[in-house]
Amino acid sequence: MTEKHEGALRFGRIAATLPVKDIERAQAFYVGLLGLEKVFENGSPVGFMILQRDDAELHLSLQKNHKAADFNVAHMMVENIDHLHDLVQQRGLKVVKRLQDKDYGLRAFVFEDPDGNRIDVGQPI
Repeated sequence: MTEKHEGALRFGRIAATLPVKDIERAQAFYVGLLGLEKVFENGSPVGFMILQRDDAELHLSLQKNHKAADFNVAHMMVENIDHLHDLVQQRGLKVVKRLQDKDYGLRAFVFEDPDGNRIDVGQPI
């Protein structure tokens, strides 16, 4: 059953939080690959970080015993997906699902970050 929500309910940002074993390595990876910029960190040593670029936001959470899931943990929409796919391949990252045009209107692929987190990338066709 679907409940209708009217009036006061309004959403702001919703951001993916990725567990990482080494937060500095993860920061360097996402800054280097995607051009994200650190806008917040918390803890000493740092245990939480927010990275941002344009309207995108990614949260990193230090989890020293992290074991990667075998499903996609984040989805991001980009422009120029072919360029990002080339960057992923140049860095030797694992591509879980190859770049292809999907019947639901996206050009998409899935890759793994250094912590094994699967990131689904899409661009409208």
